[in-house]
Amino acid sequence: MKLEDQLKTSNLPLARKLSLGILVTANYIDDKVSEALKPFDISIPQFNVLRILRGQKGKPANLSTIQERMVSKMSNTTRLVDKLIAKGLAKRVICEANRRKVEISITKEGLQLLKEIDPVVDAVEAKMTENLTEENIEYITNCLNEIRK
Repeated sequence: MKLEDQLKTSNLPLARKLSLGILVTANYIDDKVSEALKPFDISIPQFNVLRILRGQKGKPANLSTIQERMVSKMSNTTRLVDKLIAKGLAKRVICEANRRKVEISITKEGLQLLKEIDPVVDAVEAKMTENLTEENIEYITNCLNEIRK
């Protein structure tokens, strides 16, 4: 659906048309991924934290590291981690050298959940981009990178 049809407007300035197009598309993607994660009882930010922890390859991460790697910086990282710990998907690790330092690590259950979720999210992303060529995807990605410079 064209943006103008969805918003019931026309003659938008190009910069606003782009900005609104990105926002509408981001919300669309968010809705589709949230829907895919719902059966797993996990939110997109929790999924993001689990992927960050998996990316540590067995090494624990502190809250600052998790926060800086989060897709959405608005998330309350401590609350997200607490929920993952309550679900048994992550655990606190106390540093041997500095007992005041607490880091977070993914559990076997967290890794197993990601193995189940990954193909579902991959399928959602593939479906959303099926009408785009690889060249289109690279081009759009590069354009979005330029916006964030």
